[in-house]
Amino acid sequence: MLVIHVFIHVKSESVEAFKMASLENARHSVREPGIARFDVIQQTDDPTRFVLVEVYRTVEATVAHKETEHYARWRDTVADMMAEPRSSVKYANVFPVDAGWDYPVGV
Repeated sequence: MLVIHVFIHVKSESVEAFKMASLENARHSVREPGIARFDVIQQTDDPTRFVLVEVYRTVEATVAHKETEHYARWRDTVADMMAEPRSSVKYANVFPVDAGWDYPVGV
């Protein structure tokens, strides 16, 4: 498993549009077989800051994700909403066991 945290700072006037675009991307992303989780979280004390928590089953799944139509649509839609370039940090899973990352049925 590869866990990636993507740190995003959006322009204040773009917060709601960014959330809508990111939720649409996340809904499609969790259907990809190589993705165990795709969470969109918003900072409580600064609503212009978000973190995408992406959990991939393999490194190859990260490449496959970036080749999807929904990722390209998200990337192009949110490009002008960014207050600064997004950044990311990659992590290796320690706990829970890899199977513990999966969404429950119906999500």
